[in-house]
Amino acid sequence: MLFRRNAVVLILYTTIPLITCCEEFVEMNPPVTSLTGNTVFMGDETATSAVTGIYIRMIQSSNTLVSGNQSITSLMGLASDELLNYSTDEGRIEFFDNELLSNNRFVYANWREFYTYIYTANSILEGLTTSKDVTEAAKKQLEGEVRFIRAFCYFYLVNLYGEVPLVTGTDYEVNRLVPKASVADVYYQIIYDLKIAQELFDIDYVGTQRIRPNRLTATALLARVYLYTENWVNADIEATSVIESELCHLEGNLNNVFLIESKEAIWQLQAIRNSWNTFDGLSFILTGSPTNVSLSNNLVNTFEPQDKRLTNWIGSITVDSETFYYPFKYKIHSSPDPPVEYLTVFRVAEQYLIRAEARARLNKLTGANSAASDLNAIRGRAGLANTSATTQTEMLDAILQERRMELFTEWGHRWFDLKRMGKSDMILGTIKSGWQSTDELLPLPEQELSRNPNLRPQNSGY
Repeated sequence: MLFRRNAVVLILYTTIPLITCCEEFVEMNPPVTSLTGNTVFMGDETATSAVTGIYIRMIQSSNTLVSGNQSITSLMGLASDELLNYSTDEGRIEFFDNELLSNNRFVYANWREFYTYIYTANSILEGLTTSKDVTEAAKKQLEGEVRFIRAFCYFYLVNLYGEVPLVTGTDYEVNRLVPKASVADVYYQIIYDLKIAQELFDIDYVGTQRIRPNRLTATALLARVYLYTENWVNADIEATSVIESELCHLEGNLNNVFLIESKEAIWQLQAIRNSWNTFDGLSFILTGSPTNVSLSNNLVNTFEPQDKRLTNWIGSITVDSETFYYPFKYKIHSSPDPPVEYLTVFRVAEQYLIRAEARARLNKLTGANSAASDLNAIRGRAGLANTSATTQTEMLDAILQERRMELFTEWGHRWFDLKRMGKSDMILGTIKSGWQSTDELLPLPEQELSRNPNLRPQNSGY
C-alpha cells in the first residue's frame, strides 16, 4: 500500500528554532507538521505554511532525494559516467555498478519520499477546495504550487521507474491498490497540472527570492516535459517564453550562477541551516581523500582545455600525490555565516539547451533563431568558440555534449539524457562491466510490490 489508513504524513521533521533562520518564511506561521485526507485550512497563513513545509522537508537534511548523498544528483551521477564511488555502502555500490536489487534502500526511500510529497500535495488541493477562510489570491498561488510539486514528482518517478501508480487523491481504499499507469498517462497528468499551474501563477515571484515557484517555474518544467515527450514545437515555445522573460537571464560570470541573487535561477530551494549553504556543497567538496564520491576522470578529461567551466566549476585536491576532482558549482562546504548559495533546481541555461535541441529536431540548424545560436550562447559564456556542427546528427551530438559539460551533477540530467537519446548502451555499456539495457529503469521497490500486487510485474531485468 502507498499509505496507511488515517496515517499522519509528515511534511517536516524539524523544530521552530530551525525555521527562524529562513528570512523569507519567518513572517508566516511555522510549517504545518502533519496533514490527513480531511485537511481544512483556517486561513492564508496555515495553508501557506503547509506548502512551504514541503520545500523545507525537501532541503532539511543530507538524506533526501533533492540533496546530499541520497539525492537524484548523487545516485544517478554514480549510475552514469559522472561520479566515482568510494563508499562501502552496499546500496551506493549497487548504483555505481548498475547491479541494483529491488530491495535497495535508496530505491525505496526515494520512491516513498516522492509519494509523500504527492500525497501532501493532494491533501492540500482538497483542503484548498473545502476551506472557506483562504483568500482567492492565496488559493490561486497555492494551488499552482502544489500542482507544480505533483508534476515535478511524477516527472522524476516516470523517468526513474517507468510505469508508476498515478495517485491524485487521499482516499486510502483507492490508493492502497492503485495499479501502474502507462508512461503516456503519467505524462498527460504532468502536462495537465503544469498548464493549470501556468494559468494560476503570477509571473512575479512571491517575496524577494526565487524559492516559491511561479509561472516561469511551471513553464521551465513544461518545456522539459515537451522535450522528453518529443513535442519539439511546444518545447521550443515554452523554452522561448522563459528565455525571453525579463525576470531571468544567463549570468555572465559562472561563479554567480548558484548564488542566492542569481538572475539565472528559475527556482531554488532555500538553505535552512547557517552551518552550511547546500548539502551538495557539503557532500561534494573534498577536504581530503574521498570517502563518498569524486568526479570521474572520464568527465573531467572531456572538457575542452579553455572551457571556463573546467576552472570555475571543478575543484581538485591532491593527497599523497594522487589528485581527486570534485563538483565546485557550489563553493561553500561549511560556514557559520548566513547562506550565500541556494540549491538551484531550474535555471535558464537548461532552457537554451532545450530550445537548441528542439530546433535541431525541427531542422532549424544554423543562422538566427536556430539550434546553433542557442548552443553558442552557452558555449560563449564558457569561453568557447562557436559550434562547428552543421548537420542534424552533428548538432544533436554537440548538444548532448554541451548538456554534459553544462549540467553535470545537477538533478540526474546526464542519466536521463543518455536514456532518452538512446545512448546508454553505447556509452555506459563500454565503461560499466555489469551494464544491461534494462538498467535504464530502476526496479520497483520490493516493499511496495509486496503490499500492492497491482504493481506487478516488476520492471524487466530485476
